[in-house]
Amino acid sequence: MSRRWSRRQILKQAAANAALLLADSAATGSEARLRVAGSEVEVHITPVSRCAFRWMILPIRDGQPAEISSDGSLVWTGSEPSAVKMQGAWQPQAIRVGDLQVKLAAKPFGIAVESASRETIQRLKLDASTGALSFDLGNGPLLGLGEGGQQFDRHGFVDTTRNGQAGYKLATYGGRVSIPWLIGAEGWAMFVHAPVGHFDLSGSEGKFDAAVPLPLDLFFVASREPAVIMAEYARLTGKPELPPLWTFGYQQSHRTLSSEKEVIQEAQTFRDKKLPCDALIYLGTGFCPSGWNTENGSFEWNRRVFPDPKETIDRLHDGHFRIVLHVVILTNQLQGTVHDNCELARFSEDQASCYWDAHRKDYALGVDGWWPDEGDPLDRRSRLVRNRMYWEGPQIDRPNERPYALNRNAYAGMQRYGAFLWSGDVYSTWETLSVHVSNAINTGLSGMPYWGTDIGGFVPTPEFTAELYLRWFQFGAFCPLFRAHGRNWKLRLPWGWDTGDPGPMEISNYGGAAIPDPNQLHNAQVEPICRKYLELRYRMLPYLYSVVRECTLTGMPILRALWLHYPEDPAAVARGDEYLWGPSVLVAPVVERGAKTRQLYLPRGSWTDYWTGEVVQGGREISRPVDLETTPLYVRAGSIIPMGPVKQYSCQKVDEPLSIHIYPGADCRFVSYEDDGVSFRYRAGEWVGTIVTWNDKQRVATLELAEGSRMLTSAPRPIQFIMGPNKKQVIFEGTTTTVRF
Repeated sequence: MSRRWSRRQILKQAAANAALLLADSAATGSEARLRVAGSEVEVHITPVSRCAFRWMILPIRDGQPAEISSDGSLVWTGSEPSAVKMQGAWQPQAIRVGDLQVKLAAKPFGIAVESASRETIQRLKLDASTGALSFDLGNGPLLGLGEGGQQFDRHGFVDTTRNGQAGYKLATYGGRVSIPWLIGAEGWAMFVHAPVGHFDLSGSEGKFDAAVPLPLDLFFVASREPAVIMAEYARLTGKPELPPLWTFGYQQSHRTLSSEKEVIQEAQTFRDKKLPCDALIYLGTGFCPSGWNTENGSFEWNRRVFPDPKETIDRLHDGHFRIVLHVVILTNQLQGTVHDNCELARFSEDQASCYWDAHRKDYALGVDGWWPDEGDPLDRRSRLVRNRMYWEGPQIDRPNERPYALNRNAYAGMQRYGAFLWSGDVYSTWETLSVHVSNAINTGLSGMPYWGTDIGGFVPTPEFTAELYLRWFQFGAFCPLFRAHGRNWKLRLPWGWDTGDPGPMEISNYGGAAIPDPNQLHNAQVEPICRKYLELRYRMLPYLYSVVRECTLTGMPILRALWLHYPEDPAAVARGDEYLWGPSVLVAPVVERGAKTRQLYLPRGSWTDYWTGEVVQGGREISRPVDLETTPLYVRAGSIIPMGPVKQYSCQKVDEPLSIHIYPGADCRFVSYEDDGVSFRYRAGEWVGTIVTWNDKQRVATLELAEGSRMLTSAPRPIQFIMGPNKKQVIFEGTTTTVRF
């Protein structure tokens, strides 16, 4: 695909193709007309970019082609004219669409997609009698399709598009958010905007089928560059919004509270023990015997636990905690936006404006975020309405504050609303932890970057031990959402495994649930190991927040499949048990009970063991010894990692300078991103982007200010460079600054 077409060339070619084919259609109008699933159809192929196009098959109804109804997922408007628009009989022909060539075939009806060098990328065929779509599966892994499901490589997977927690063995695989975005790791992807159907990848060829097969609206992308594929998905469904910085700190969930004293005591213990934490989450009554509200779905406070909600929230804010409340939607449909009028005389929970109004009294007390639970019966449009509601609603009252919502249900496009997602009420088992590594990767590849789990699993089982909790906590430290939650909730506290008190017993209605062995409840190892990963997470926030910013600009996920950076390495592409944290840090979670070693694959190049500093050559599988406190982390050669001091909460002011860690071995560049962490003022230029460049041959690092950004303070800024044992400090004032090693 070496030839690049300009937009003007694409439009010119599109017009020529359309004229040719419409003329051909008129000339053959007396012949048998093209029919699919019993309907005459109109076919469109429309350029989206030089490597993507839209294929629509519209049934003719009352002499007019049917329109595609929007489900809210698309932001792409399709202003370009169709390269192909035709009805009636037609002959095989080839159409140039950007850098791609699309060959149309009549028998069987379908298209073949080729590169500029005539390499066949994909064949898509439509069964003329049923409308079922079939396509080549290829030899490489199939990725994406949303959150949940049995495996990393989707070969063999049958997606019934059943969303929520009712299918796919929730206990192990987690909740399901089905996204019709399928990636072929050999260099293609497709997004089926319509109809609502399911993928069957269990046979020799892939199939997409629907009860009502037409109209078909399919977007196809072809590129050897994974970053381009992810950018095209963002072009179609939108780029992620930037959440507040505190949402990437640690979040501690609570349930079944006994009193206000307990609320304050748990918060104070974090600060007394100097265990970093940003947010406290309170479950609702009905989902536990004694939560923040009076009953399921209510917005009235439980006065026994919160006798004066405003005073309690103010006290928690004084301790630099954010407050998040669990809420439940009691309708199976949601429509409109928060900006619609909601008249009290016609109040309806089906209307987003009315439903959001129910939150505003509590939001005015100082609540910082929401945890909207349930909603499994909502259709895809309603799920997006709810995602949008929790982004736009808070801005009515706090227009310059970035909102936060942790969702259980979503759909393609949720990222436009800064929405977080968690995997649901999973069980505390080793298999669940293992499966969730690949679950995390495919969720990110499906355009949902802000994801996490209930650390430790929601339902305790006989397998729930201090060891399982620690391994899950280590994995959680390298998920975008770093949050502990579950029944026997006091065991979700970093110090909970050494108190003898697992918390209230809420397991009677869960099959297979069990109270942890009492011998496990006095384990002094847990707290210091949790501290180690809490402090590492907060030290890495400058790197993580910079990667989040990149995600909002490019669509690249935070937690990344190795395929995204090593598409030419089959062994790397096939790995679903490890991932890259941003572009540079390889994470290999330990998911086996009693593990003494961790088998992992290092792609080509040199890698530095984060814990030991040992340099290891990649392109091979290694066996890394592990103890209970170690999850293997490797940094690839040619990496720049900005890190900060240990903080107790993300926005804490600490005098220690930002440190830039250089991992030599190749030239590299990284943009360290900072803003106030809370507001939307970054949109007006109130952000600083520090471009760090490393010239490996000259052993020189350079600092520059990114275009469009500015220094946020007038005071000169000390920045420390660290490369192995070598440290050098410079003063950065916004002008080009260099340091030589």
